[in-house]
Amino acid sequence: MNKNTLLYAGLIIFGLAGAFIFPAYKLQLSFLYILIVLAMTWDVQGGQMGYNTFGNILFFGVGMYVASSTQIAMFFSLAEWTDAGGEKTFVHTIPQFFQGFGVGILLAGIIPTIIAGVIGYGILGLRGHYFAICTLALGIAAGEIAGGIEIIGAGQGMTVPVWPKGFGTNASSSQFLYYLCLALAVVTFITLKWAYSTRFGLVLNAIRDNEDKAEAMGIHTMRYKIIGWMVSAFFVGIAGGLMGHINGYIEPTEIAFAGPTFGVFMVLMAILGGKGTLWGPLVGATIFHLFKEGFWTYFLGWQYVALGVLIIVIVVYFPEGVMGWLREKYPERFGEVVDEADLKAQVELK
Repeated sequence: MNKNTLLYAGLIIFGLAGAFIFPAYKLQLSFLYILIVLAMTWDVQGGQMGYNTFGNILFFGVGMYVASSTQIAMFFSLAEWTDAGGEKTFVHTIPQFFQGFGVGILLAGIIPTIIAGVIGYGILGLRGHYFAICTLALGIAAGEIAGGIEIIGAGQGMTVPVWPKGFGTNASSSQFLYYLCLALAVVTFITLKWAYSTRFGLVLNAIRDNEDKAEAMGIHTMRYKIIGWMVSAFFVGIAGGLMGHINGYIEPTEIAFAGPTFGVFMVLMAILGGKGTLWGPLVGATIFHLFKEGFWTYFLGWQYVALGVLIIVIVVYFPEGVMGWLREKYPERFGEVVDEADLKAQVELK
């Protein structure tokens, strides 16, 4: 059994046992798994492909609204639900809750994927800061549009169906969502690990290194860029659907299409861990979550100051992220052969 197998097995065992070892922190751990998914999927464009995007928050918010709206509309009038305060008037039976939940989460992945494919043809032709600004506008516009749609609660938002009575306690709900978030993070990691080992991963890196040369070699770069964004949208949409249930309430600009928070967090986490690597976003999301929870718990009021300092520290001292710094510091542990004589000569030249 090699080291990688032991590492994967250890992480899976920790994840499965985490809900029992840390029962008081199930919510925080569920949130961590969501952040890991957001960081890994952002890295498909920002790290592997070199297209820094702020548009993934669009898929997150759409997935959140689609999952809950579907679950409600399958059995009740969505307009009446939002007018009457949701679960205060309408109550799902156990079969209704889980049937609606399953269909809602599935659509939360499918619909953002379709949206990514459609808008991808329009904006993935842009490059650099033009692309980044355009994607930033997508999230802002989506929040404003959602805030004007009455059937989903407009600016006041909407409540999410609550855990059905007679099917365990509230602890059962948090346990259920915990394992779904864990499963999503694991499946996202496995999918991306496999994808990066195929031609798809090589093409994404070729686009990042020199897109014009990649096109000159006959690679249909637009097709791969759109597919990459669609893959991200699928997992981000499901993450949004689960996040809506974790939060219990959906609001357009502060929760669903929250560009200043979730939209920035996913970028920051990938850069912190090391963008363009498989493990970097996962490591970055974990460090960021621990940092954020610590300041939000013990230094409330200073959390955004601390977040600004963290961004400065990352840019100045860890431009390649934690994984990049570790690879430079301990190259032999990443499978790189170190020529001691050559390394000594480089040090002497400096």
